[in-house]
Amino acid sequence: MPVVIRDAVADDMAAVQAIYAFYVTRTAASFEEVPPGVEEMAARWSQVTGRGLPFLVAEEKGEVLGYTYAGPFRQRSAYRYTLEDSIYVAPFVVRRGIGGILLSALIERCTALGYRQMIAVIGDSANQASIAVHRAHGFGQEGVLRGVGLKFGRWVDVVIMHRTLGGDDRPLPDGGKAPPLGDASTAEEIL
Repeated sequence: MPVVIRDAVADDMAAVQAIYAFYVTRTAASFEEVPPGVEEMAARWSQVTGRGLPFLVAEEKGEVLGYTYAGPFRQRSAYRYTLEDSIYVAPFVVRRGIGGILLSALIERCTALGYRQMIAVIGDSANQASIAVHRAHGFGQEGVLRGVGLKFGRWVDVVIMHRTLGGDDRPLPDGGKAPPLGDASTAEEIL
């Protein structure tokens, strides 16, 4: 059976949590140091999908092989058409192309939703697999924040990558107007 990319559902969260826990406990790909539980991963899934954003899984023969989702890059209203992606694959399928399949589907879905930019914030400049899959999907490296995280007793970099979704010639989706002041999600946004 081929790998199927589909919307994640609540029943996938145990598998999603297990995949993420591997990266939290064994790599610097995530700067979390304690793996969140299944309940927290379900809350994160609910928050992403509640915003109408994609949270996808790759599945083969009923087994979740990886997941990806897009969330807001920043909370301020000017960033409302810019997303940040996250991709994690089960350690037993690394180098099978699952990450690339997931990223392609995520880019396609976010473009269709009208988003304009996607940012990758990659933990650890030694994370060449993630850097390579993003580069292969049109992301350019914008910079490296050196030693901004401390994990496993070492200073860890963050690599910032970016790509445009759709063409530069698309009209502004809302005429360039900000949402009404009452739509700010926090008091900080007003300041």
